[in-house]
Amino acid sequence: MSTLSTHVLDTASGRPAAGVAVRLETRDGRLLGEAATDADGRVGGLGPDRLEPGDYALRFDTGSYVDGFYPEVVVTFTVADPGEHYHVPLLLSPFGYSTYRGS
Repeated sequence: MSTLSTHVLDTASGRPAAGVAVRLETRDGRLLGEAATDADGRVGGLGPDRLEPGDYALRFDTGSYVDGFYPEVVVTFTVADPGEHYHVPLLLSPFGYSTYRGS
């Protein structure tokens, strides 16, 4: 089981964002995993079973989901403890987004 999950919520419609392509990469761009959000806007597990300490990037293809200002959102985050689970949600609208460390 992967130690990383994500979900995308469409804040303009108040619904999950289904079908958003997501890539997990190392900071230098090496691909570790890719998936698309399910009907509930979630990717339950992405990438390897263990992420070593370091910086990673989640690359969301938001342009394929919504015709807005941000065709792609890249969220860079740090894994400090490889034993923890990391959940990185994205709240999306056509003209803005936000993210946070979920649980």
